[in-house]
This record gives sequence, C-alpha cells and structure tokens, in this order.
Amino acid sequence: MNEIENLSWRNIESSLDTYGNAVLPGLLSADQCDALTSLYSQESNFRKRVVMAKHGFGLGEYKYFSYPLPALLEQLRHALFRNLVPIANRWNQQMGLPVLFPPELSEYLETCHESGQLQPTPLILRYKESHYNCLHQDLYGDLIFPLQTAILLSDPGTDFLGGEFVMTENSANRQRAEVISLNKGDAVIFTVKHRPVSAQRRTRHKTAFFKKVAMRHGVSRILRGQRYAIGLIFHDAK
Repeated sequence: MNEIENLSWRNIESSLDTYGNAVLPGLLSADQCDALTSLYSQESNFRKRVVMAKHGFGLGEYKYFSYPLPALLEQLRHALFRNLVPIANRWNQQMGLPVLFPPELSEYLETCHESGQLQPTPLILRYKESHYNCLHQDLYGDLIFPLQTAILLSDPGTDFLGGEFVMTENSANRQRAEVISLNKGDAVIFTVKHRPVSAQRRTRHKTAFFKKVAMRHGVSRILRGQRYAIGLIFHDAK
C-alpha cells in the first residue's frame, strides 16, 4: 500500500523509541472506518467473540476475525509489518533477544503456524457507555512480534466521549502513563510487551546500555456513546 510506504517512517521510529508509541493520522478514511464497523454484526467474519467481563479484562467485547481477513486489513497488516521489521529487529538486538524477524509477514506467520500459533489475532472491539479495557499485553504464545497497531473507527465527541487510549511504562526506577488522543481513522503503533530504553551504568566509567521496560495498554471508561476500534497484532495465537 503506497499510503503506508509514504509515511514518515523516520519520525515514526523516533516516536516509538522515545515513547513506545507513534500516531498515524488519517490512516483510514471515514468511509473505510464505517465499512469495517459494519462488519461487527456479520458473524461469518469472525472465529470467536469475547465478553471482557467474564475474564476480568474490563467491560466491553471484541471479536477475532477468521482467515481470510477482510482485504483492507490483510493489506494493512502486511504493509505495516514490512516497515516495522527493521525497528523490531533492532529492538530485539538492543534487548539481547536472539529472535530476528523475516522481511515479510507471510514468512513470519509460517513460523507462528509451525510453532502451533495458528489462530488469527486481528480483532474489532466494541465499547458502550461505562465500558473500559484494563491495562494488558496481547501475548498469544511464545512467539511475539514487539509492535502492534490499533485503529479508531468511531468519531470522538460525536460517537462517544471518554474512551482514550492509554499506555503505561514500568521499570525499576521509572513509571509513566500516557494518554494518546486519536481521531476517527487514526492509528497508533505501540509496544506489545517490552521496549529498549537507553541507560548508563553507575560505575566510575559510565557505559551506555539498553534496559527492557514493560509496557501495557488499555482504554479508559466510555462516558457516552459507542466506540469501535481495530486491533492488528502480527503474531498469531495458539
């Protein structure tokens, strides 16, 4: 997708390194958002429905898409992965993790499937008034791609109030929370589990190194209306 290739990936990479997230304004048009929202009521698109309260995840519900994914999501997932791989590989090297990812999503999914992670993870989430999503990490097996994407399909201020995307960062000496403002059609790329943060050892001769910090994400309480969003996770699930 040319729209993905033409994004300012240098700025995206810088934001991911600094904050653990990066916003892609206007990734989808209003019509594309509405078309994806309309899929929610069509059960043939999905493999599983999750009522969040039953699992202590918060209030609301979401549905995992079946393969084959809707064409737009399939294209987005592949195009985003292709551009995120260099960042993901650098992060893993900085964190001392041996895993390096192939340049194409199709190759990575083959590895997931060979390891028993066969189920598609892209999903659509629906929140109504008073609903929220607890802070969490989207881990579905041993294989984890360190970045994922969420796309807001609803119009804040018109379709709903509240419901901000929230991230937290936690390490031994650093705790941080961030609220990320999105408009309809905006996407946010963010850390799945850990990200590297530059640090210095407190020795006579200070040496730089990278430490792993844990990150979680969630959605604050919906004050009014309904909020829909897409989640694009690049590793598949057991």
